[in-house]
Amino acid sequence: VFVNELDEVPDGATVIFSAHGVSRAVQKQAASRPLSVLDATCPLVTKVHTEVKRFRNEGCEVILIGHAGHPEVEGTLGQSEDGVFLIESIEDADRISVGNPDRLAYVTQTTLSMDDTAQIVDALKFRFPNIQAPRRDDICYATQNRQDAVKRLVSRCDVVFVVGSLASSNSNRLREIAERAGVRAFLIDEATEITADMIDGCHAVGVTAGASAPEVLVKGVVDRLRGLGGKLAPEDTEVVETITFSLPQELKKVARDLSQ
Repeated sequence: VFVNELDEVPDGATVIFSAHGVSRAVQKQAASRPLSVLDATCPLVTKVHTEVKRFRNEGCEVILIGHAGHPEVEGTLGQSEDGVFLIESIEDADRISVGNPDRLAYVTQTTLSMDDTAQIVDALKFRFPNIQAPRRDDICYATQNRQDAVKRLVSRCDVVFVVGSLASSNSNRLREIAERAGVRAFLIDEATEITADMIDGCHAVGVTAGASAPEVLVKGVVDRLRGLGGKLAPEDTEVVETITFSLPQELKKVARDLSQ
């Protein structure tokens, strides 16, 4: 069951914090109640949270580059009671007011367009030459890899299908990258959304997916396209992802208990 507020969760239940992360206020509220809490926040999001807290402890105000209302952004903004400001565009960067330009830092949402984010960062650095950057790039490696892959893909495709939720930030960025290159692109949840007219007259069709899209959905899309007469071409294997993350300690304990 998906919930937006802890008030929707009855006492004694198990709560899983999503990969997007949650605010410190939500963490404290959960800890104050008789709940079993499993924190599944993505380690890359946790890294951004840690940066925000470090910058604030050092006396810096923090500018967060991200999309208003996105769950990850809400969680990151909630890592400090004050001093963290959200911007979404170059225009926002041009007009934001800060207390001390020499005590300023920025972080970013992990699922943004690399190109768009770079332009906003350049605008911030132009206005605030002493702004501090994160120790490492905040954008998720899986997001970066998929954006790079789509840029390679569009040069040889007539249309691109992106498998992912309409609410997925990184999936929408993949669709936008294809469209900016002049290639038709569709963001779909599953194979049943594909109709023959979508690929009518196409010689080559590209398939990609958001960072968290299950492989079974991607396979379903490929099978659907093959059923419409397509032949499977070699995959883009220029980048092979080998990074893995450990399960949260709480989930490891649950797994051990279930195996006994």
